Amino acid sequence: MQRRQLLTALPILGAGLCLPGLPALAQDADKAARLRELYNRDKSFSDFAQAQKGQRTTIWGFMAPPLKAESEFFVLTNRPMAVCPFCEPGMPWPDDILAVYAKRVVNVIAFNVPITVTGILELGDYVDPELGFYSKVRLVDATYTRV
Repeated sequence: MQRRQLLTALPILGAGLCLPGLPALAQDADKAARLRELYNRDKSFSDFAQAQKGQRTTIWGFMAPPLKAESEFFVLTNRPMAVCPFCEPGMPWPDDILAVYAKRVVNVIAFNVPITVTGILELGDYVDPELGFYSKVRLVDATYTRV
C-alpha cells in the first residue's frame, strides 16, 4: 500500500486500527500521578509519596531545559518552562519540580510537550556529586515517554 492510499484509507479504517498503541499511552497518562500529589500543603511528603517510596512510580509533567548536554539527568516540572529555571538569575525557583535520573543519556523533548516519567521514587535530601543539584525527591532508574 502506498502512502497516499494509506492516508485515504485512514478515515475508513479508523485511527484505532492504524495506531493501536495510542489508547495504551492515553491510559498510562491517566494513571500517572501529578507532582502536587507528592506533597502536603505544608511541603511535607504526602501519604501517597510515603507509600510510593522505593516503588516504581509514574509522574506526569514537562521536561525543563537540561542543565548540560549528554546527561542522564533532567528536571520534571508541573508546567512548561521555556527558560531553564536554574540558569537565569532572578527567575523564581519552582516549588513543583522533580529530579529525574534516567537509565540512558536524555534525548531532550520540547519544553511544552507533556511526558510521563516512570522510575523508583526516592525521598530525602540528596546532592548530586557531579552537578551539585540538590533535591528532596527524585525518580531514579527512570524512563520517559511523550503523552
